Amino acid sequence: MSLLAIGSVAFDAIETPYGKTDKIIGGAGTFISLSASYFKTPVNLVAVVGDDFPEAYIQLLKDKGVDTTGLQMKEGEKSFFWAGRYHNNMNSRDTLVTELNVLGTFDPIIPDAYQGCEYLMLGNLTPAVQQTVIERLVKRPKLIVMDTMNFWMNVAMDDLKSVLQLIDVLCINDEEARQLSGEYSLRTAAKKILGMGPKTLIIKKGEHGALLFQEEKIFFCPALPLEEVFDPTGAGDTFVGGFIGYLAKTDDISFENMKRAIVYGSAMASFCVEKFGTERLVELSYEELLSRVQEFKTLAGFEV
Repeated sequence: MSLLAIGSVAFDAIETPYGKTDKIIGGAGTFISLSASYFKTPVNLVAVVGDDFPEAYIQLLKDKGVDTTGLQMKEGEKSFFWAGRYHNNMNSRDTLVTELNVLGTFDPIIPDAYQGCEYLMLGNLTPAVQQTVIERLVKRPKLIVMDTMNFWMNVAMDDLKSVLQLIDVLCINDEEARQLSGEYSLRTAAKKILGMGPKTLIIKKGEHGALLFQEEKIFFCPALPLEEVFDPTGAGDTFVGGFIGYLAKTDDISFENMKRAIVYGSAMASFCVEKFGTERLVELSYEELLSRVQEFKTLAGFEV
């Protein structure tokens, strides 16, 4: 089953208590695509970069089986750039630099070869761009998953509510769920958000795991306690990439299979934070992934 991923491909510069980097490859589209690629389903990427983006980074995506036909390169323009510094607790960070550059005028062109995709992953972009992607597909995918953030709730709430009516699964964190719904209780918040359009809601809670809501059904997946969190950048995108990658591989969108997909996504995210940027994802083996999933199974298993 083919997967179409939309998101930023960018430069990140990261500083954590463990060290700092110069410009390295980042962006939601990058983390989503690399994560989903581990499930051996065709991953097609639509994104935009400037002509300052190294061919070696594009080759890195290709080497992992990501189709970059839909990756636009704008001559004479610069790629999106974000720089941030994480605090000692790794849960909070300061944004030092945000340069939209080519992302500020991104027009998502869907190549003909990508039409007919069964699974669509809308990474965190403006809601208007996310809706444009859906409208440009000649056939509605079997499953549309979307990520967003509190920034769009502040500046583009009407656009966000419009696109929410067109998707199947929304993936946001607990702070964003509370802002979007106006409710503190995550269970109450989920009911309100599901009333806005999505059939399924994932609420990410970082080091405290993730919640899956659908109708009256709820599933909780814990996060794996790690000895060290080296760099949290991209963990949420890696999580949702693993989630939709597993669903596309198994071609089963039942609630029971989504529960498994949450575990696989959580496992992928747990690898992402072990090194800077995409370093750990690039060197990861499928055997390591299966072993980590087993750790999650052992962690959550109990009998009454």
